[in-house]
Amino acid sequence: MKKLLLTAIETANTKKATYADARVVNEKNELIRVKNSEILEPTMSESSGIGIRVIVDGAWGFASTSDLSVKSITKTAVTAIEIAKASAKLKKENIELSKEEVFTDKWQTPYKTDPFDVPMEQKVNTLVKVNEILKKAKQISVAESSMSFTREHKYFASSEGAFIEQIIVYSGCGYSATAISNGDAQIRSYPMSFGGEYESAGYELIDRLQLLQNAEKTRDEAVALLTAKTCPSGKMDLILLPSQMVLQIHESVGHPTELDRVFGTEESYAGKSFVTTEKYRNFKYGSEIVNLVADNQIETGLATAGYDDDGVPAQKWHIVKNGQFVGYQTNREFAPRIGDAHSTGNNRADGFNKIPIIRIANLYLMPGTGKLKELIAGVKHGIIMDNTRSWSIDQLRYNFQFGCEIGWEINDGKITGIVKNPTYQGITPEFWSSCDATCGQDEWKLLGVANCGKGQPGQVARMSHGAAPTRFRNVTIGVR
Repeated sequence: MKKLLLTAIETANTKKATYADARVVNEKNELIRVKNSEILEPTMSESSGIGIRVIVDGAWGFASTSDLSVKSITKTAVTAIEIAKASAKLKKENIELSKEEVFTDKWQTPYKTDPFDVPMEQKVNTLVKVNEILKKAKQISVAESSMSFTREHKYFASSEGAFIEQIIVYSGCGYSATAISNGDAQIRSYPMSFGGEYESAGYELIDRLQLLQNAEKTRDEAVALLTAKTCPSGKMDLILLPSQMVLQIHESVGHPTELDRVFGTEESYAGKSFVTTEKYRNFKYGSEIVNLVADNQIETGLATAGYDDDGVPAQKWHIVKNGQFVGYQTNREFAPRIGDAHSTGNNRADGFNKIPIIRIANLYLMPGTGKLKELIAGVKHGIIMDNTRSWSIDQLRYNFQFGCEIGWEINDGKITGIVKNPTYQGITPEFWSSCDATCGQDEWKLLGVANCGKGQPGQVARMSHGAAPTRFRNVTIGVR
């Protein structure tokens, strides 16, 4: 494989590229789904190819091919050179990369059981049993369950001398029950909405999540929501459980601190960011207890790897420290624009045929102290919310409204019942500034996002977010 990568690099060098890198990626995917009583045809796919990136005359060029012959790779490298030369005619400034240490290394996701070694029959039977439990209530109209597995084997080489091999394994599973009555539809998901929980792990994740043991509770909550009272509206306190904190962190901290977005690369597609560069190390993002950490080294994190697609090692750093904004998510191209000497290692591509771009890291709210019951006891009137159902956020990632699957009303420090159709809204820095408590490590969870979209053409990336139950004061709460 190294010979193929060097073919690309050497071709680029002979064509006067000032920088070149190449990635060979083999990706294997498996998706298994059961809907009601129907076992849907498993989806299995595999792809291989090489992506070649070059800088010529101060501009990027990129080309890819699934043909891994020497002839094809040479031709693809030449195409990347030609694209760079054409791009240079329209450039506003030269691409400058941060100076980084060069590595030769091999890294692999730690896991116990290779999910591709587990018999298909075992996987399907588990999903069928889950659906049977979910369907044991007449109000359940739709029961869906799924498992998903990916193995990514990639090689990276650069004209600076790097050569890195990585094997990354992802596993995911989850289910949902939709209850319908008198024109009302309510859904409960386990362990998270929109596909379930995903980790950089093997099949051991499936056993750990106890799918069968949680199916009855999930079903019963969906049914109970049909007759629950509607979430009250007005200004009150809000407690978000970890599964909803995932979305809160992702949308209001993850995306606005991607530095390429700050500089406008997503402006025509998904917007920019309110966290503009004059705020760097000079902006109050939240209350003093808010500590948000990016960590691409944490175990089971979906963005965890040895290196990013610039060949920069995985790192851990603060985005927000004691409420103050202190760090962006960067790559080698954008870090120098804000005076940073080094990249934070956030450049990732979706497969061999996409150019790497800045993607959100594993990003989490550090735990505080205490228990959920103590947060509840400190609330005169408020709502606990769990699991995302809907979301909307403006193009600067500043003004948002999120809806959840279920809520629990709190009165005088006690839960008094469930409520349906809960929503909340806020302004990002105001919302985070209203945070006055987050539970301790015992109730802290790291949960995966497997479908983050970005870029044109579109790319999907994976990352994880972590939090314990967290309380926010005087939040606007209502119905969707």
